[in-house]
Amino acid sequence: MRVPLTKMHGAHNDFVILDRRAAPLRDLAGFARWVCDRHAGVGADGLIALESSAHADIRMLTINADGTQAEMCGNGIRCAARWLDETGQPSPIAFETGGAVVRAEIVTREPEYLVRVAMGRPRIEPIALTALDEAWFVDLGNPHVVGFAADVDAVDLVALAARIQEEPAFPSGTNVHVAASQGRGALRVRHWERGVGSTMACGTGAVASAAVALQRGMASSPVEVFVPGGRLVVEWDGAGDAYLTGPATRVFDTYVQV
Repeated sequence: MRVPLTKMHGAHNDFVILDRRAAPLRDLAGFARWVCDRHAGVGADGLIALESSAHADIRMLTINADGTQAEMCGNGIRCAARWLDETGQPSPIAFETGGAVVRAEIVTREPEYLVRVAMGRPRIEPIALTALDEAWFVDLGNPHVVGFAADVDAVDLVALAARIQEEPAFPSGTNVHVAASQGRGALRVRHWERGVGSTMACGTGAVASAAVALQRGMASSPVEVFVPGGRLVVEWDGAGDAYLTGPATRVFDTYVQV
């Protein structure tokens, strides 16, 4: 089968977009492991597979680079929204995800393609962990642990994340983020994602980190979140949906033979 694919990224968190309606591949996990391989495949942090949905405009499956499935992906959904917008899908676009129905709208197309996503209401609670003196668990349909540091670059994030995966509270693992305040309106955040490792950006992780900062009174909405791959913006009133706005970049279109 000759399969059309699109490589995209959101703040350099990169994905391969597959329209499964046109290319009904069966083994998505195996395909994701191959196509995300940076030496043997296209190379990406994950595969975004689009399918027909009975509950929304489209169903989005997020498959990590190791073949495991994630419930939701904030950067991936922006990329998928741009891909669909460029095929003529009206905005806003309702996505059926593993967590909930999530809506995305195109903010601008020029000079930068920006997409705003209603990410749902963050559910936050302090959590006692041996690896961190203070930590917060955030549920955004997928799990996050957020910690704060004076200097995020001084943290051995890979080692920290490995220790947190061993905590009994996370039998299926969790995403891990370390954040530093940059004043009332900004954070710096680094990310470690289940099934991938360290990434240049994590949309749900940016929302989780900003939500904790907002709840603790460390920041005021909107919050600029500076990640290794760029800048994201999070808005949250503390009660309703949190909103994530960021870029969606189309890198190239290609075909692979499977």
